[in-house]
Amino acid sequence: MKSLIGILFISSIFIEFYSYQAIKTLTDKKWIRKTWIIISLSALLLILIWSLNIDRNNRTQVQFLMAFFIIDYVPKLVLALVLFINDIIRFITFLFKKIFSSSKEKVYFPARRKAISTLGIGLASIPFLSIIEGIVWGKYDFTVRKVHLTFPNLPDKFDGYKIVQVSDMHLGSFDINAYDKVAKGIQLINDQNPDLFLFTGDSVNNLAKEMDPWLSLLQTIKAKDGKYSILGNHDYGIYMLKSRKAQKANTENIHARHQKIGWVLLNNEAVKIYKDDQYINIIGVENWGLGHFPKYADLSKATKDVKEGDFNILMSHDPTHFDVKVKEFPKKMHLTLAGHTHGMQFGVEIPGIIKWSPIKYRYPKWAGLYQDKGRFLYVNRGFGYIGFPGRVGIWPEITVIELKKG
Repeated sequence: MKSLIGILFISSIFIEFYSYQAIKTLTDKKWIRKTWIIISLSALLLILIWSLNIDRNNRTQVQFLMAFFIIDYVPKLVLALVLFINDIIRFITFLFKKIFSSSKEKVYFPARRKAISTLGIGLASIPFLSIIEGIVWGKYDFTVRKVHLTFPNLPDKFDGYKIVQVSDMHLGSFDINAYDKVAKGIQLINDQNPDLFLFTGDSVNNLAKEMDPWLSLLQTIKAKDGKYSILGNHDYGIYMLKSRKAQKANTENIHARHQKIGWVLLNNEAVKIYKDDQYINIIGVENWGLGHFPKYADLSKATKDVKEGDFNILMSHDPTHFDVKVKEFPKKMHLTLAGHTHGMQFGVEIPGIIKWSPIKYRYPKWAGLYQDKGRFLYVNRGFGYIGFPGRVGIWPEITVIELKKG
């Protein structure tokens, strides 16, 4: 953690230096320059001290620090990059003139132009305003995304079957004062009139009790054929609870709360959903992720009663499980539903034009629909948020998947 803070601190020095160059270019007034330096260095010092002493279990502290850091540094990063690129161009221009000018001609390093600094500040204002909007409104801008998937071996009686998937509620992040806003998201779920409701993990940030203020609201979710859920990496309490015994107790408490709201928690288990004499399998595994994330999923155990030729839908929280294990698994998972990435809660999505978030460099399959080896994966962008108390360009998602017989 401290090494990460050190890297961020060094990066911040670079950002501060270049953002100051823009101010320096735009004004000769010393009081403006000094004011910028004082405010910037004070903010940097505050972030550094707070990062080293923060109570990471205090939601208010964590969210305020993340918001303050991102509001302060993302716009400055854009500004710094504009000036840095301009400096590279200035250096290449200088070098070119130096090499090809006559020996008598004096070559000067090109000065920074006010127009470039003005452009940088203009571009920096876009993420600044977007971040403010994402904190105030964006995290409650629940979006319904509809997906139609066709399968040749889907049982006939499931043609047109409608599934609502929700993931990563992170109920510990929501303020109870925002109850009505969260309730609108829950109402959107019910408005879809689903046959089946599937939740793909991370009910909470750390502790089962974070669900308690929201239990009565979650009980109102309706689905004709039932509501099923799995655990995500945050549901084990591993980021707060040190002992395996305490972590196990936490997951048991989450299990009890899921029962209370009518969600059937599948821990390496499968259930059959029947339409008369036909059925599909809903399979739920525990978390499996690369690196330090828990690896408790047991596909073999979960599918011990799954027969050859069955139609299977798998719930697995982390999409990396799909690439590493699921797509090569002997028993075909026709559709895998995941979450986990949140789309980093930051990115740009314009349907048919661009879909980008920095999280793609960590998770190649980070949001939406993917297909590999005849198997589908859908990664939900998450219902809630964690850390940064907002969403910019990547809105909270309610996925509606309609199964069609192809």
